[in-house]
Amino acid sequence: MARKKRTARTREKSRVATIEQFDLIIRPVITEKTMLLMQDLNKVTVEVPRSANKTAIKDAFEAVFGVEVIDVKTSIVNSKPKRRGGRYDGRTNIVKKAVVTVKDGEAIDLFKE
Repeated sequence: MARKKRTARTREKSRVATIEQFDLIIRPVITEKTMLLMQDLNKVTVEVPRSANKTAIKDAFEAVFGVEVIDVKTSIVNSKPKRRGGRYDGRTNIVKKAVVTVKDGEAIDLFKE
């Protein structure tokens, strides 16, 4: 059976967000540095699953927030040792962060009231 040739029309992504795309964005990373990146350079930093790739993250942001994504940078933050209550040794979780650059003139409101 012959495969159907992909055209520009079949490659277009739907603008309706799926449950998988909502699950791809775990939570925003809120620090002084990320807030400055958000204000000055129009970049948003979020925590994503370790299995997520850049293309899936880009598609999720475009579908969920309705913005045009220019670039996606990812990094894995390794665990660090911590003391719990001064007595118990432990480690923080290994997380994957994504820094998403949004087109100028568009914005993502992470703190809706």
